[in-house]
Formats: sequence, C-alpha cells, structure tokens
Amino acid sequence: MKISWFKRDITPEIGTKVSGYCMDDVSFSQWSELLMTGLLADDGENRVLLISFDLQCMDKEYIHKFRQMCGAILNIPPEAVMLTFTHTHGGPQTNCEAGYSDHLNVPYLEMLENALREECQKLVNAPQAVDCHTYFYSIAVDENKNRRVVSADNYAAFLPHNAEFRPLANGFTDQELGSVMFIPTAEGMARFPAYVIGNYAAHPLAAHSFGTGGRRISADYPAPFREYVTAETGAECMFVSGACGDMIPKKDELGSEGTREMGRHLAEGILRSMIDASRNSARFKMQSPKVGAICRTLQVPLRKLYRNNPDMLREQDLGKNEIELEIQCLAIGDVCFVGVPGEWCAELGAEVKWHSAFRKSFIAFGATGYQDYMCPGNFLLQGGYEAKKQHFAPRYSIAMVKTAVDATYDLQELLDPAAPNEERDPQTVNNQFRIKNFPL
Repeated sequence: MKISWFKRDITPEIGTKVSGYCMDDVSFSQWSELLMTGLLADDGENRVLLISFDLQCMDKEYIHKFRQMCGAILNIPPEAVMLTFTHTHGGPQTNCEAGYSDHLNVPYLEMLENALREECQKLVNAPQAVDCHTYFYSIAVDENKNRRVVSADNYAAFLPHNAEFRPLANGFTDQELGSVMFIPTAEGMARFPAYVIGNYAAHPLAAHSFGTGGRRISADYPAPFREYVTAETGAECMFVSGACGDMIPKKDELGSEGTREMGRHLAEGILRSMIDASRNSARFKMQSPKVGAICRTLQVPLRKLYRNNPDMLREQDLGKNEIELEIQCLAIGDVCFVGVPGEWCAELGAEVKWHSAFRKSFIAFGATGYQDYMCPGNFLLQGGYEAKKQHFAPRYSIAMVKTAVDATYDLQELLDPAAPNEERDPQTVNNQFRIKNFPL
C-alpha cells in the first residue's frame, strides 16, 4: 500500500457563529484549531481518499459537490472519496438546520472548497507516497456511555436533561476504538509508524461546558487525541467519529481538563494497539490489502410529524413524502469504513459491525449527508431526544442497516471476485493467525 496525506488548518475567525446548542452563539475565543485531514491510499490498481473534518456535519449537496471535485482532480470515481465529520459543536454552521437555513456559513464553505481543491492538487503535483505495511486493530476504551436510560415499562429518559439518572445509565455502549495503521516498509523504519486512523463513538461534547464553553472554537477531544498520538509516535493522525448518536463522553460537558484526559486515554489506546499489532504481524498485518468503494441508496417515507413541517425539516425536503438515504462503503484492506447519512445511534452501528463482510467495519459519521438522528425502531416507542429527531418511519431503520450490510458484501465481492462470500474454516483461521489455547 502506498499512502500520501494532507493536514490543513480550517479554523474560522473568532467571532464566527458556532453550531451546536444555540444557533446564535458567537465564538469569543479558541480552545483548539480545527483540522481537515486527508489520506490517499493506493493499492497499485485503485485509490481511495478518506477526509475527516473538524465540523459538526454537512448537507449532502455539498458532500456530493466536493466528492465530484476531488474525484475529478485525482482521476478516481466520486464514490472513492469519503468525507466524514468529527461532529464537533465548536465549529461554524455548515449545514441547513431546520428553521435556520439563513445561518449556513456559505463563505466558510467556499473557503473549504478552495482549500480542498488545493490539497488534492498537491497530491497530484507533488506526490510523496510512502510504501507501507497496513495493520488494523480494535481495543476497548472506557470513555463513553449511553445517554438514554430506559425504564421497565419501556420509556426513555435523556441523561443531559436528567442528571439524577446518570448512575442508572445501563444502555448499550460501543467502546470499540478501531484503528488502521501504516508502517513504512523501508529498512530501518519498521518501528516508526507513518499514519494512523482512529475511530470511536462519542459526541465531542466534553469541552462544551455550560456558559463560555459552548462559545469557544474547538475540535473537542479529537484535538488532544491527535496531538498525543503524533507527539508520542511521530505518526500523522486522523480521527473518524463513529455511531455516536446516543454516545456521550464520561465527562460530558465538564470542560477542558476532562477533554484533554479523554483525548489522552484514547491516544493511549492507539499506542497499545500499535504495540500489539506490530508484535503480532501474523494476526494484524493485512495481506495484500486492496482498496475500493461503493455507494448504495434507499428511499424511506417521512414520518407524518415531519412532512412539510418547516420547523422540523430542512427547506430542501419540504413537500416530500419520502427522502433518499445514502450509504457509502470505503475499504482499506480488511477494514471497511461505512459512511452513514447522519447521527446513527450506536445500536445501529453495532448491527453493521456484527453482520459486515469485512474483518472490521467502522462507522463514518455523516459521510453521506445529515438527516438528523437515526435509531432502532423501538426507540420511537420509548421516546427521548434521539427518537423525536428521527425523520423517517421506524420500520425503515432496519432497512437502512440491511442496505449497509449488503453494501459491505457487494464491496467485498468487487475486491475479491474469485471468492465471493466464501465461508472461512475456523480451524484454518486459527492456524493462519497462530491463535493458541493457553491453559488457565
């Protein structure tokens, strides 16, 4: 695998309105810079570009426009370009929020388009591709919790508005810190990683403390996460947010120190991953990794609550009875990033991970647009914030999951047409990766 990458500061000026809780919050300081990080992976036949923005989200119209532009510059299909967002609430408004379309920061989006064009052009004009071995890893890090508490009679309480229920929080929690690591093949460089991608599910709201905390330009915990990884390993680093719809930091909204602590703990998980992966190459080094990408769509009917409701639906969707949702899958060897059209709750993300055709699948937040929260169907009976915000009928959540799972199988068949959906013998797998049974 050959890789090249870019990192660009996309921090807006202080005084810019920040997205998040209040649409009229104006930033008065900067806690951390906002970054646009991109990785171009080339397997010798195909290339894919993965880009992560320290932004809350983006409308699909802009996502499609940017995909087309990057694909044209790099001479790759648009679906081979994935844009994803860390979902920080400390950045400018880059989507048409229902009832607040006039808050869309068009000049900032124009700046972003020019910056993205320049960085892609640099990848073409001055490629500095590094030959790498590619590794994957997965480790549990206890830095998040489910913000929904459901009673015995199946009613939900929303923890941010019901602090007294926090000790009762026992909902499903996805604590997987997934990673893809690139270690140069050059002699003498085997212990010096070049690049690492980390994936974790938690709203970036640790730094979003009451009062001034919500009016600072901030990437939240992804910033100290990246900084610590780079400082300790020398590797450039990208953060990809997962299915964080109902996941919050353990120190949700408690300010800067908790944010730094969370970022460091996640970074330490990456360091542990690097150590174990590099010392167990037979298990975690990808063998002849290939790259590729596909997109799939499905039509879902809008809930009656949302149809033609300007207070709950963005202007582009008014007058519609159904909307189109898009799923994008981007593979780097044994890992598939599954791009989703909004804030998936962790339960949906886990379903895709459990049923995926790839060794590991990681959810990529908002990669195909922003259609608000998306939940398991029963959430709409339980109620709660996430359920209220879902735009489409509950039975179609599983259809969306099935579309995503089917897409992983379709992509896997494209990458390995000689053996589509081939079942693997467990004993062969155990021998291949030298897994031994140790006596207790």
